[in-house]
Amino acid sequence: MIVPDTLKEALTQSDLLFDRATLDAQITRMAAEIDAALDGEVPVFLTVMHGALIFAGQLALSVRTDLEFDYVHATRYRGDTQGSELHWLRRPQVSLAGRTVLLVDDILDEGHTLKAVRDACLALGARRVLVTTLCTKIHDRRAEGIVADFNGVDLPDRYVFGYGMDFREQARNLPGIYALKD
Repeated sequence: MIVPDTLKEALTQSDLLFDRATLDAQITRMAAEIDAALDGEVPVFLTVMHGALIFAGQLALSVRTDLEFDYVHATRYRGDTQGSELHWLRRPQVSLAGRTVLLVDDILDEGHTLKAVRDACLALGARRVLVTTLCTKIHDRRAEGIVADFNGVDLPDRYVFGYGMDFREQARNLPGIYALKD
């Protein structure tokens, strides 16, 4: 697949998979499931930056349970379209010892970054880590041992962007999820 050079070109070569109304409904559903799973516990709501920013903000406003907030910044992409080695830009700052962590990310694709962040939380003493993703890409290349405990929508195995996910460091603020045509 040839990836377009500009966002404008990408949009003309893409399909809208999920619009904002659909994503809003899924996030509301997920929030209710999270509230039930937490059962009054106050977790650390740990957002993976930058991708999860938009989703996490909306999810946090929909969750009724009290939350303590922090964020991490780890990346394998650094503006590229293919992942490489993990780079930590910011690790959790609040104590995770004995706590439940609600780890919030935009997408579970191959899962290497999310797995590394989850494992780091456990190494810092988290009692449990509940992986929460806006979307999961459906394919057979997932890192062993990583699944989303809460997920909004499933995606085809295509290059996706919008609603937090970038296209060459742009398009995170598109109010839907788009996929380049095959």
